[in-house]
Amino acid sequence: MTLETGLVPVSAPAPHGLPIARMRSVYRVGDVEQKLDKLPQREHEHLRATYERMLEKGPERFQVKPGGLPAMEHLYDEMPNFNEVLDDVKRQLALCTDSRDALEITPMLLLGPPGIGKTHFAREIAQLLGTGLGFISMSSLTAGWVLSGASSQWKGARPGKVFETLVDGAYANPVMVVDEIDKARAEHAYDPLGALYSLLEHDTAVHFTDEFAEVAIDASQLIWVATANDERSIPEPILNRMNVFEVQAPDAEAARAIALRLYQKLRGAHDWGARFDEAPSEAVLERLAATAPREMRRAWMTAFGNARLAGRATIEVADLPGTGGKRQPMGFVQ
Repeated sequence: MTLETGLVPVSAPAPHGLPIARMRSVYRVGDVEQKLDKLPQREHEHLRATYERMLEKGPERFQVKPGGLPAMEHLYDEMPNFNEVLDDVKRQLALCTDSRDALEITPMLLLGPPGIGKTHFAREIAQLLGTGLGFISMSSLTAGWVLSGASSQWKGARPGKVFETLVDGAYANPVMVVDEIDKARAEHAYDPLGALYSLLEHDTAVHFTDEFAEVAIDASQLIWVATANDERSIPEPILNRMNVFEVQAPDAEAARAIALRLYQKLRGAHDWGARFDEAPSEAVLERLAATAPREMRRAWMTAFGNARLAGRATIEVADLPGTGGKRQPMGFVQ
């Protein structure tokens, strides 16, 4: 029986790369009902609504994995500086293909300077695996309950991001991105990374308990991808639970290839792309190669727009941001 369009049951042969899905319970309905029954009337309305939502949605979530080793060549082309990480992901995917085993990806930490595409890589992995995505930016957070929830006794308490991703999402094994994990700031007794000690261990993550809902959920299938600029502020027990990869900025040749592929991707994804040349000039590519990968898309979109305003099908260096003279200050004309 097919579970959902595009998903096939694990017992059936699947076309190469097409996601296979089975259902997995991420919590016990009986535990939720018991907690709901014990709530005092007309109190803890947010907690009551959380339990009712859990009962309404039910505990079953899709646990997906590729039906075969998925095509990854495009990722090697788009992110040549991530070859080592992609090789490791491919090895782990190969272990579970053509078998009934669940997908297992060792938690990974991507170390490298800002702007080289670490967060983009995490999003691409979620798309490759055909599963969901949860995202936590640690640079703007201080409370330790962001991952694990805060006790319902506290004013304004709510569930943590892990709980919300599993309960509100459709998947038992989404990719969970912890962005800029090295920027996590502890405040008083709260450790923003405290929950990871158990979440990154399969045996303890099976019965992870959110402090708000106080119902055990199965977080053992989460696929963890953390990013950081500097590992020195990350606790050693966290590092020991992850595969650590040092990702370098792409060299000039790789950066040029990334810029060219992004140009072609943007041109092909829009109807207006047919108005532009099939490939940009070498001078434009050379200029883009000096731009951080995460800035390239914005730079191309600015250049496309400037060229269109000038009535040209060819992008010139002057169309790129930062090359067309000083920006005029905003304000009222006196």
